[in-house]
Amino acid sequence: MAKYKLEYIWLDGYEPVANLRGKTQVKEFSAFPKLSELPMWGFDGSSTRQAEGHNSDCMLKPVAVYPDATKVNGVLVMCEVMMPDGTTPHPSNGRATIHDDPDAWFGFEQEYFLYKDGAPLGFPPGGGFPPPQGEYYTGVGFKNVGHIAREIVDTHLDLCLAAGINHEGINAEVAKGQWEFQIFGKGSATAADQMWMARYLLLRLCEKYSVDVVWHCKPLGKDVDWNGSGMHSNFSTKHLREVGGKPYFEALMAAFDKYKNEHIAVYGPDNHLRLTGLHETQSIDKFNYGIANRGASVRVPHSFVNAGYKGYLEDRRPNSQGDPYKIASRILQTIATVPTK
Repeated sequence: MAKYKLEYIWLDGYEPVANLRGKTQVKEFSAFPKLSELPMWGFDGSSTRQAEGHNSDCMLKPVAVYPDATKVNGVLVMCEVMMPDGTTPHPSNGRATIHDDPDAWFGFEQEYFLYKDGAPLGFPPGGGFPPPQGEYYTGVGFKNVGHIAREIVDTHLDLCLAAGINHEGINAEVAKGQWEFQIFGKGSATAADQMWMARYLLLRLCEKYSVDVVWHCKPLGKDVDWNGSGMHSNFSTKHLREVGGKPYFEALMAAFDKYKNEHIAVYGPDNHLRLTGLHETQSIDKFNYGIANRGASVRVPHSFVNAGYKGYLEDRRPNSQGDPYKIASRILQTIATVPTK
C-alpha cells in the first residue's frame, strides 16, 4: 500500500464564470487509484457560493482521474458538485445535464493572456502599449515572447501530456502576451473534463512565476486594436465524418442560424466586446459560414468541402471564458434537430 495525494478539483458557484477550486486528501491504495475507487468528499459550499452558512455541506463526486507529474503519487481528480444527499446534482453542476455522445469529437482552442503586475507580459511597465500586432503570432525571440512565457507554455504542455490529457499543441497568439493551447477529446464530457483540467494545471503552474492567467475575452478593451481571446470549438459527429453531404451541411448551418441566440447565451460572458465583426470575428447578432473564413461564425475547412462535405467544422464564436460543458452540449443540441435521413 502507498499513500496517494488526491487533489479534488471542481467548479464553484460564481457567475457568470465559475472558478476552479481544489483541495487535497491523502488515501492509501495498492496502485494508482481507479475512478471507481475514489470516494466522494464533502466541502464547505458557503465559501464557494454553492450553499448557505446554516446548511453548508456540498459533495464532490469524482468523474475523471489523471496522474499529477508534479508530485510523488499525485492524483488529479475532476469532480462534479452534488447536493448533500450525494445523488442530486447541484444547480451549478453543468456537467450533470450535458448532452453527450461518445461519437462526437471536440477540439477546443483555448486562447488566454499571461499577466504580470496588472498588464500582459511584454507590455511597457507603467502603462502604454508595445509595438502593434503583426510579429507576435507564432513569433519567436525575446522581443516577441519575452523570457517567461515560453517556459510556462512548454511546461504546461508537458504536464498535460504526463496527465494523459490530449493536449494537441501550443502557439503564441496575435496579441503580445497572448497564447493558445488546444485540447481534443471524444465525447463532449470527456473533452470538456480535459479542458477544465488543462486550465487548472496552467493556473497552478503560473503561481510559481507570479503570473496570472487572464481568460477574459477582451481584457484590453473593445476600443483598441488588439485581438480578444476565443475558444474556437471544432466539432464533428459520426454522421458528419462518415456521411455528410452538402444538403445535410446546409440544413445544419440553417439550424445554427436559427438557434444563434441560444448558442451565444452559453458561449461566454462579454462576447459583445469580442464579436464585433473585427479582429477575425463575425458580429454577435449575425450568423454566417465561409470556406477558410476566419471572420465567419463557422469556418468551413477546405478539407471538409474537398471530402464531399464530410469531416469537422469550426465554431469561432465561443470565447475564452466559456464553459466547455455548456458549449459542447449546445452544439450537440442543435445538431440533434437536423434529420440525418
